[in-house]
Amino acid sequence: MSFYGNEQRALQSRFDTSNLAAVFEATIITDSIDDDQKTFIETRDHFFLSSVNADGWPTVSYKGGPAGMVRVVDEHTVEFPSYDGNGMFLSMGNIESAAKIGLLFIDMVTPQRLRLQATAELSDDPDALAQWPGAQLVVRATVANVFPNCARYIHHHERVAPSKYVPDAAGDQPVATWKRIDVIQPFLPDRDQGPAADAGTITADEYGQHLANGTS
Repeated sequence: MSFYGNEQRALQSRFDTSNLAAVFEATIITDSIDDDQKTFIETRDHFFLSSVNADGWPTVSYKGGPAGMVRVVDEHTVEFPSYDGNGMFLSMGNIESAAKIGLLFIDMVTPQRLRLQATAELSDDPDALAQWPGAQLVVRATVANVFPNCARYIHHHERVAPSKYVPDAAGDQPVATWKRIDVIQPFLPDRDQGPAADAGTITADEYGQHLANGTS
């Protein structure tokens, strides 16, 4: 099956890139992860995850964690954790309903990027979860397409520090600042109410100030 649909081909024809697009399809788009791509993926500490719900609405989510948070099981399979979030489970719910996902890996220090498309499923198998302390679920994805992407428009950034919220070796992490907002307290899961109260409640305005200062 072709990588491109009729809509892509129509635009390629309109902008005279049909031959170029055909070369890319034949040379850089594959259904397996090579050794260099494996190394790149397994040295990332973040990626962007796209998914769609049953009605076709997309969402894109930033996923951060320890370096190597995405594990290449074999040339056709990757796994990654789902950590504690805002409780909406948009991406994970989309995987349950539609399964199709996209992953975008970016290095902004030495600009480069890699795209991956896959069919995914969720697992709460204890052995799988044990690979990522603090994970609630593990996503196992079968690769459909993988291809490098031009780094031309990637802004060059300097890496400063990892997020303090990445779970440690025991799976522990600080209480999320937003969970301390006073009006949120009655709606938190029971497991979060005690730690949030112990950390001290704040107002929504105070949380906004944390966001503005980059201390959230």
